Amino acid sequence: MSAENNNQPQASAPVQRRQQPELNFWQIFNMCFGFLGIQFGFALQNANVSRIFQTLGAEIDEIPILWIAAPLTGLIVQPIIGYLSDNTWNGLGRRRPYFLIGAICTTLALFIMPHSPVLWVAAGMLWIMDASINIAMEPFRAFVGDNLPKSQRTQGYAMQSFFIGVGAVVASALPYILTNYFDVANTAPEGQIADSVRYAFYFGGAVLFLAVGWTIITSKEYSPEEISAFQAQDEAESGKESNDEQRSRTASQYQFAAMLWMALGAITTGLVFGFDLDKQLYILTIGIFAFGPLQWYCSMALKTVKSNQSSERESLGMVFNVVDDLFHMPKAMHQLAIVQFFSWFALFAMWIYTTSAVTSYHYGTSDVLTKAYNDGADWVGMLFASYNGFAALAAIAIPFLAKAVGIRFAHTINLSLGGLGLISFFFITDPALLWIPMIGVGIAWASILSVPYAMLSGILPPKKMGVFMGIFNFFIVIPQLLAASVLGVILKTLFDGEPIFALITGGVFMIIAGIAVLFVEQPTHDV
Repeated sequence: MSAENNNQPQASAPVQRRQQPELNFWQIFNMCFGFLGIQFGFALQNANVSRIFQTLGAEIDEIPILWIAAPLTGLIVQPIIGYLSDNTWNGLGRRRPYFLIGAICTTLALFIMPHSPVLWVAAGMLWIMDASINIAMEPFRAFVGDNLPKSQRTQGYAMQSFFIGVGAVVASALPYILTNYFDVANTAPEGQIADSVRYAFYFGGAVLFLAVGWTIITSKEYSPEEISAFQAQDEAESGKESNDEQRSRTASQYQFAAMLWMALGAITTGLVFGFDLDKQLYILTIGIFAFGPLQWYCSMALKTVKSNQSSERESLGMVFNVVDDLFHMPKAMHQLAIVQFFSWFALFAMWIYTTSAVTSYHYGTSDVLTKAYNDGADWVGMLFASYNGFAALAAIAIPFLAKAVGIRFAHTINLSLGGLGLISFFFITDPALLWIPMIGVGIAWASILSVPYAMLSGILPPKKMGVFMGIFNFFIVIPQLLAASVLGVILKTLFDGEPIFALITGGVFMIIAGIAVLFVEQPTHDV
């Protein structure tokens, strides 16, 4: 893949203008269809990885630290892929080369993971699988921003949410379906993965590859010149020029912040060690420290340029520009970061702890060798399938709700329903009725996957759509890293290790996210 730097309009050349055309239903369908496959792999991971870890000997309070692979790979991979895809143009296009690479790698990981012989191999395969999913998934977000005019982006992201829901319904339910309709065993000898899980992963790998392949074959991409022409037309119509070039953070500011972050990271790491606190807290403290050297690198890089012109800053490379863009985000992106933090903390708590919460609280066992545990784990797969099914239906309604009450208030309603759903797990003791709170969870999930991106894409510079979407992923990953660091400690310290309280915590956080979205600047484009 080659960086296409020469086909951007020169500063002295007249800027071409062109109205971005609207796409018809089937064009939007084809460009979003690949997300069905990506979510197939993601849902299999969410619904079954905790089960795999427990089968291979993990204790309840160890599960969050094993899940750390998923958010950490997203933190690293997504901004890198976003930056690279922004600067790629070849025969396959701008984003589609990364769809293909990610699909191949994820398919292979899905085939291999259920054969993990020991716990550390399964944890390593989760790392590889999640990195591969992120390679394919990150450009899909920017793909909608590239290909659709602002007036259609809520529709485009809602279509992605629809396919996410459909794919996850089938994927989450697969082990249950294989066991109850095809007599595939859902139990296995100690230390071995059940056949129902293994066959589900095989099927998921095939679906992922074929679905992403369909989008690659049936969709087109606009060239960098066309995207620049669309941006020029948007600016002419709005009367506003893009301010994406205004970056002013100085080398001394980076240097001071670097020392501050490293000192804070070192102190908190020392406290965890000195007071013999839970080792999961090292994830948080080392992460704080690691942000320091990145900023020190930026300070050194800035000292090599002769001026503060954007073109000179961009010449400093990927690492500098990702960090520099992080500090120069649009205001609404800062506000949406708060919403994302609380939303994704809640989701991560649900993904990690639903299996252990339902099996212990509703089925009365944490013994992975018992039929009751495995029946409960299978039922969690069905619950995950149900919330994704409700999400698929909600995705159809979200654009209409946003038009009726406004995009912010629509998101508030949806997140509040999700939070109440998670809290109600404590009050519903009959597992057969747990599909009811999944209605609210599904509505919130569809909204989380569409509304923030629709709000964000309208304020981002098109030539940096990928990298800013990757940076936006920080505010999905950071709460997951925090959840992985502290949830196990909170449960052990405050709730005697009872995982049902992780779901209650998640519900409260989701309601807070719904309140926070009301303070986000309203996008000016149509929803």
